[in-house]
Amino acid sequence: MSDKIEVRNIPAKVEIHQPDTAKVGQYNPRSRIYVRAVQGVHQLLRRRMNMVFMAVFMILPWIQFNGRQAILLDLAERQFNIFGLTLWPQDLTLFTWLLIIAAFALFFVTTFYGRVWCGYMCPQTVWTLIFIWFEEKFEGTRNQRIKLDKMPMSWTKFRKKAAKHTAWWSFSFLTSLTFIAYFVPVEELFIGFFTGQSSALIYGWVIFFAVCTYGNAGWMREIMCTHICPYARFQSAMFDKETFTVSYDPKRGESRGPRPRKKDPKELGLGDCIDCNLCVQVCPTGIDIRNGLQYECINCGACIDACDGVMDKMGYEKGLISYTTEQQLEGKKTHIIRPKLLGYFIVLLVMLSAFAYTIVSRIPLDVDIIRDRNTLYRENFEGWIENTFTLKILNKSQQDHAYIISVEGLKGYKFQGRKSVIIKAGEVYTLPVTVSADPMLLKERITEIHFIVQDKNDPDVKVKEESNFFNRI
Repeated sequence: MSDKIEVRNIPAKVEIHQPDTAKVGQYNPRSRIYVRAVQGVHQLLRRRMNMVFMAVFMILPWIQFNGRQAILLDLAERQFNIFGLTLWPQDLTLFTWLLIIAAFALFFVTTFYGRVWCGYMCPQTVWTLIFIWFEEKFEGTRNQRIKLDKMPMSWTKFRKKAAKHTAWWSFSFLTSLTFIAYFVPVEELFIGFFTGQSSALIYGWVIFFAVCTYGNAGWMREIMCTHICPYARFQSAMFDKETFTVSYDPKRGESRGPRPRKKDPKELGLGDCIDCNLCVQVCPTGIDIRNGLQYECINCGACIDACDGVMDKMGYEKGLISYTTEQQLEGKKTHIIRPKLLGYFIVLLVMLSAFAYTIVSRIPLDVDIIRDRNTLYRENFEGWIENTFTLKILNKSQQDHAYIISVEGLKGYKFQGRKSVIIKAGEVYTLPVTVSADPMLLKERITEIHFIVQDKNDPDVKVKEESNFFNRI
């Protein structure tokens, strides 16, 4: 073939970050990040959302509903009580679907607005912000904390460090106890824990989660986001040129450099960026957003608020760093509604509808039929054929109910056993029954029959379970 494929070289600038070995004599995998406090619209929204998230987390275990703890995931009894709804191991597929729905919701949000979940609602971020707040209260501002860490140990330094770590540990134990309260009755847990009556298993789990909280939010912090969390690694698969991410506008900002406030930057050959590095100092993961989109960025908007504050003081237009798209940075129009985003939304809507229908139409009753495996059938003194069954009836609701038992599929059958039972909430009732039939009316060796268990007061609550009736050969 004579046709040649045109090859075009695309220049690319790669930022290489070399480790600073001069400070410690050897490579330190993590230089401590001292996050600077910043005020602004995005940080106000972030703090308000964090407060709501934390309040919901702390209060939910204490809420009572119909005389029970509203949310109690009782692993010992193998039942999950959620605001009047009781789920059993047979219902675990609902949790699977719930996780799938959460995953698609995350995909949808990420495709539209990047990693805003990480920046605003991720538990790791929420707890880290709380721990940083304690740090600021006891040790001071960013510069004061840096200075304090460089100081030799003294009574002042020891007192501040001790107060900070005491607050960290106290909040970690409160977090741990609250989390365990979702699995153990809350009053029993708190009373037993502080009076020494709880089991060693509960004490072990409380200490374990407290240590995890203290380590993650107090020490690991951004390491969880940059090295451990898998979301940071595959998020780029959901990004496109229309995704809103925290981005720096190089056309407007470059060339960067300091300048007098009253001097026109164009006369100095400079852009709007004064190279103050505040965007780096407020970043919880320690990146420089001016180097472009990086997987460490959690889209929290801290650098936006810091930069907008500087722009306001300099008399420049805000938005040098903003939530924007690659298309907008290139001067093109952003298309919010696009096939990928629409596809995620449709799938999410369908799954939510199916999940809601499954919950609403769910019957709080389960029946399991066990045949007598020793004797398939026997002939009684009347010459009738008898089959013996054991019915296991599970009341999956949170109230006591009366049920009526009947059989379909046999003509002129006789039923030996209780035809009406009262089963307590969450109880499994074992009912042995014997069904007999006239062999003259049995046309087959095996006849398909159905046991029907129906709520006495609510006919819509009914389960029809299949079994077989064996005749003699």
